[in-house]
Amino acid sequence: MSRPPTFTPPPGTRALPLRTTRGVFAALEAEPAEAEPKGTALLLPGFTGSKEDFIAMLLPLAAAGYRILAVDGRGQYESDGPESQEAYSQGELARDVLAQAEAVGIPVHLVGHSLGGQIARAAVLLDPTPFVSLTLMSSGPAEIAPSQQQKVQLLTEALTVMSMAQVWEAMQATSTPEEPEDTDTDGPALRARWLRHSPAQLVATGRQLRGEPDRVAELAAAGLPLHVVSGAADDTWPVPVIDDMAERLAARRTVIEGAEHSPNTDRPEQTAKALADFWDVLR
Repeated sequence: MSRPPTFTPPPGTRALPLRTTRGVFAALEAEPAEAEPKGTALLLPGFTGSKEDFIAMLLPLAAAGYRILAVDGRGQYESDGPESQEAYSQGELARDVLAQAEAVGIPVHLVGHSLGGQIARAAVLLDPTPFVSLTLMSSGPAEIAPSQQQKVQLLTEALTVMSMAQVWEAMQATSTPEEPEDTDTDGPALRARWLRHSPAQLVATGRQLRGEPDRVAELAAAGLPLHVVSGAADDTWPVPVIDDMAERLAARRTVIEGAEHSPNTDRPEQTAKALADFWDVLR
């Protein structure tokens, strides 16, 4: 679970409802203070995450000259979603992204973290024309690693028989001392975020993570400029797997030292610089 440093939008950013043809999505926005933006970027969070996972990157990216919108997908945190698992098929989520891009004003740079990267990929494969580029952040070519598949399977099984509050308490009871789930400054906010996720969304997207096919060749053929970013270590998709994907995509490759599965929260300033440097090359 990504742990943002805060859930309070810092000065210079704002929370807003992003109204689209497919519904309203909660978003955070930042833009340059004194100049026209060089471009606009749409940032998609990962499994169990939210737009706040990018909160420490918003001002650095705006300072680099870009307008940034980070969004909660349907059924994530502050974006409402149906109770039906069918509403969270990858195709439905990908169509949401296309609507979000249209609403923020195309063309956009698209960034997806983890699960968000696979949803972003699906959106590009439906229609690449709204996008200037795609950055896959800590997001691999196919299904997650076997150890993570087991964890996600246990989580989704628990969600069928327990309440969200009960599952949260169970996660705290089984977390290791080295990786406590709720000792952050905003620990109560992490719990509040968890409780607002749709169980149907978590079950449906967890199934996607365990069964995602390799679509690297399709993405390579889409013709977009591509960027693959990861931490120096990752237990969700091993770094060598991400390296191989980047090579197959002929993508720009950035490794964020000192970061693991969430460079956006582990090393936000370095990650923001990597994104902005990539986008600058495309201007």
